[in-house]
Amino acid sequence: MAGLAPSPYCGMILADFGAHVVVVDRPTEGTPEIPNLMAKNPFARGKCSVRINLKTKEGVEVVKKMIQNYDVLIEPYRPGVMESLSLGPEEAMKINPRLIYARLTGWGQCGPYASMAGHDIDYIALSGALSLFRRKGEKPLPPCNILGDFAGGGMLCAMGILLALIERSRSGKGQVIDAAMLDGAANLSTFFYGLLGNGLMTLDIGTNVLDSGAPYYQTYETADGKFVAVGAIEARFYEKLLQGLGLDPSTLPDQNDTKRWPEMTQRFAGVFKTKTRDEWMKIFEGTDACVAPVLELDEVNAHS
Repeated sequence: MAGLAPSPYCGMILADFGAHVVVVDRPTEGTPEIPNLMAKNPFARGKCSVRINLKTKEGVEVVKKMIQNYDVLIEPYRPGVMESLSLGPEEAMKINPRLIYARLTGWGQCGPYASMAGHDIDYIALSGALSLFRRKGEKPLPPCNILGDFAGGGMLCAMGILLALIERSRSGKGQVIDAAMLDGAANLSTFFYGLLGNGLMTLDIGTNVLDSGAPYYQTYETADGKFVAVGAIEARFYEKLLQGLGLDPSTLPDQNDTKRWPEMTQRFAGVFKTKTRDEWMKIFEGTDACVAPVLELDEVNAHS
């Protein structure tokens, strides 16, 4: 069933791996809910499309006939919408008991938030993940809609569908998948819940290794206004980083002297500003310094 980003992305993943995917789309384009920008749908590759008016009895009957012959149905609507169309999981699985019925929503099918509107930023906010995406003393900054919509939503829903198909090969029965972006974002944050619970990180953002606290896990601006990413966590990689920067370890604090991380970050930042991004990459490419260029989207295809 047509929708915004998460469910089309889920279908695209399945199509990329060889599934025959048919999108049941609305009979008109450019509605307030689906802006005209979706006319150039980046998730349409490998799919077929059919326009059906689900507000008519005839349209619903067409979808019911389709259900007879398909393995999976993905629906992205608020809880109760498909039931109101007589296309809910109970009705659909009477038609096809082997059907995998995937429900992809933000908040899930039940609970106090279930019927509320929301977007990626809301789901990752409630999961705790959004609180991690900020600099010390600054407000949280959403990582576009990558974490909730795509990773926590579409990708994990596709995984659930594949697992359900494996289970069906054994039991012969379909099942309902409740894929909530809130749950997905929380699942993707497992590592950080674990670090916090075991006393290996604090909630003081900007003082931990992975949250921009460490000078060796950072982004730095270069002389041309571009950026490089540094991830030299291990001591042997950190040593290569210092070599590339031309810094003498004896003139620097210990790598893990957390109190002096801000001082070290400033030192590194000053050095990185002395050369362009490409000049730095000529130094670091082929080494174990864990330095990579931060590419703009329009640079990626040309990079080799």
